[in-house]
Amino acid sequence: MIIPFLRDDRQGSLTVTVEQVDDPAAIGKEPSACGFPSCTAVVDYPGKGYRALFGWVQLVRSTDNSSAGAAFDMDPFYLFEDVPSPYAFFGINPTLFDAPSRARRDPLSWTAHSYLAWTPMEDSERRVLPLAGFSWGFDMDSDSRMTLHPVHALLPGDWDAHLPYFRTSYPGWVFDKWQPEL
Repeated sequence: MIIPFLRDDRQGSLTVTVEQVDDPAAIGKEPSACGFPSCTAVVDYPGKGYRALFGWVQLVRSTDNSSAGAAFDMDPFYLFEDVPSPYAFFGINPTLFDAPSRARRDPLSWTAHSYLAWTPMEDSERRVLPLAGFSWGFDMDSDSRMTLHPVHALLPGDWDAHLPYFRTSYPGWVFDKWQPEL
């Protein structure tokens, strides 16, 4: 799926691929990850340097999370779980990569909301401005069969529904409503 976005009057896009993992070692995972999905979202944006700084904010709702699937939780990159930042990845045209898996093959429903955002460097506050988002995930039944969810673009209301959670979880950050430039 290709999702367009606009920042500073420049057109960019996300190319999102979700596929089942056939060779876990090739992506740095244990053998138990075989059959689970992996997601790669590549940013294509013509800006250079600081104009191409973006971050990925990802939330996950799963039947094995803290709310048993009733609500979304942040999905930080495990190396930075203790860092008070909403970004899982951040950099110049950063690629989002995620490959959720479980050692046990219990029934599971897992959905991610992944958002490309940016933080203006000239602001005195650490502000998160969303640009584009998509949903993806999978279900695993009692026979360990995986069903991948189709990728679909998220809308401003999807981001806005997460604002109370963001603001409570990251009080040192300002989260704006999503106001697409497209």
